Order: sequence, then C-alpha cells, then structure tokens
Amino acid sequence: MARSTKAAPAVRTSRGRAAEPKSAQPKTAAADARVRVTAERLNTPSDLSPEASKEIAEGLTVLLSDFLALYLKTKNFHWHISGPHFRDYHLLLDEQAAQILAVTDDVAERARKIGGTTLRSLGQASQKARIVDNNADYVDPLDMLAELRDDNKVTTSRMRELHELCDEHNDVATASMLEEWIDQAEERTWFLYEASRRGDNTGH
Repeated sequence: MARSTKAAPAVRTSRGRAAEPKSAQPKTAAADARVRVTAERLNTPSDLSPEASKEIAEGLTVLLSDFLALYLKTKNFHWHISGPHFRDYHLLLDEQAAQILAVTDDVAERARKIGGTTLRSLGQASQKARIVDNNADYVDPLDMLAELRDDNKVTTSRMRELHELCDEHNDVATASMLEEWIDQAEERTWFLYEASRRGDNTGH
C-alpha cells in the first residue's frame, strides 16, 4: 500500500495561530543537552588542539573511506580477472586487498585516539570516498591493473597531503603511521605497474 506523502496538518493554537507540526519544531534544550553529553563521551582526551583533532580525524575518516572503496574495487577485479595470467593476477590482487583491509582498523582507531569520530556506515563511506567505482560487466585484465595502479598512486598523493596537515599540528604519531601506509601504497603501485606493462619481443 502506498504511503501518503501529504504534509502533517497544521495545528491551531488557542489564539488561532497555526502551530508547526511536531517534526518541524526546533530541538528542545534537553535534546541539545543530550547531544552535548553524547559528544563529550566520545571526546577522547588529547594534547592536540580541538581544531587539530577535528581536522586530522576528518582527514583520516575520508582516507578510511578511500581504503574501503579501494579494497572492494581490488576484490572486484580479483573475483573477475580472466585470461592466461589469471593465477598470477588473481593472487596479486588478493594480497593487495588483504593489505589494504588490514590497515583500516588502524586508520579508524587513530581518529578515535585523538578525540575524533570515524565511519559509522557504508553509506557514509560511499559519500566520502574519492575512489571511483568500476561496475562494468567486463574489464580487460591489463586495464584492471592500470586502473588500480592509478588509484593507489592518487591515494598516495592524498596521504602526503594529510601528512602535511599532521606536520602543521605536530601530530607525529599519525604522520608516522601515514609514512608506513604510503610505503605500502607505493609498493602496490610498483607491482601493478610492472604487471600491467605490455612486454616487447624480449619479454621486457
């Protein structure tokens, strides 16, 4: 049965003035207080400034969204790779997907350690992710590798930008973790580049 889309009728006050429907009324002071209390409970103590915590945590949350999108895209190509080099590519992409997934918990927990919050749903992740999905029915194996190569390369560049933000706020711990994740992404880019090269007559 279709639901009615009509707006809730206005309610007349004793003076004849139309009152707003309950759902449109502003939050009460008690509701605002509950929101503040909830936020305080998630506000992990940190010597970073509130501004630094907020900016870095948001940067980590966007990075986490990118990692989740890159993980699923890598698994997508892992599942749908084909051709004479199937086994090599299939295993390579599985290894890379596992490496990406392994750091996601560290990214999220780092945001919480510095007093921020992180992802709460796949919907939120899809809104923040900057990795473009590939839903094509068929993708050539070398095109798969080249696309993931470029995705890892741009993710590396974005991690460097987040590293600069950490340097501005003297967040050495997050910066150190980013250096490790950058190294991993550079290795993935390297492997994907070499695997996607079209060899000449010498095999190179």
